[in-house]
Amino acid sequence: MAIAVKNLDKAVSTVENLFGLMPSRIEEIPDQGVRAAVIHIGDTEMEFIEPVNPDGGVARFLETRGEGIHHICLEVDDIDEELKRLDTKGAKLIDRQARKGLAGKIAFIHPKSLHGVLLELAQKA
Repeated sequence: MAIAVKNLDKAVSTVENLFGLMPSRIEEIPDQGVRAAVIHIGDTEMEFIEPVNPDGGVARFLETRGEGIHHICLEVDDIDEELKRLDTKGAKLIDRQARKGLAGKIAFIHPKSLHGVLLELAQKA
């Protein structure tokens, strides 16, 4: 799950203060126009994403919807095969081919395919 925030440092500080959880890494992802922090909670990862590109998708999301859940991520074993499978089933793909992301190889499925939820597929590197 990724949560879009206006200030990544403030969000990380809040989670640390409330739950004692620290990010395992903080990284800028230029092609996605974000700076991201990954926080592990058991077997789950929670990302906080802050736009660094004022014209990017996360910046637009914050302008229209405000801070909150941006997308949900599912880990897959073979992202290329999963994209092919979803395409044959009629899913609207934002990414027809996987690309490099914070979690490894990633691709997004359009919210119109999932009742308004942006879904990220991730194959760990």
